[in-house]
Amino acid sequence: MKLSKKEILSKCELMCRNTLMETLEIEFTDVTDDTITARMPVTPRVHQPDGVLHGGASVALAESVGSAGAFIFLNADDVAIRGIEISANHVKSIREGWVYAKASILHKGRTTQLWHIRIVNEEDELISMVKLTTLTLRN
Repeated sequence: MKLSKKEILSKCELMCRNTLMETLEIEFTDVTDDTITARMPVTPRVHQPDGVLHGGASVALAESVGSAGAFIFLNADDVAIRGIEISANHVKSIREGWVYAKASILHKGRTTQLWHIRIVNEEDELISMVKLTTLTLRN
């Protein structure tokens, strides 16, 4: 049985509780057949010392979205997802507002998945481009 968009976003919200995702205030906002999107507020809690978004916070957002996508799109409750490689290019800074991470699946294997994650600001300007490889562990 395929879950509705509302059910998937609800499931993602539950996954965030008591985790780094909750600490960073990451909120899942959209899901399609092959993408998942979340947003994160840019406030001093995710700044580096000079007052711009910390690259590590961007990478945490990207890995959170890609890993959630891998879990959701594999449509199996008996798996755990782990990021095994991530690379990011940060191309623009941001001091306040929201960043949006949209993860698109490039390869959906039984064991590994490859994700392309585009992080943009509210004006859809590119902030970071991220590539994530995930590993599926069967329980």
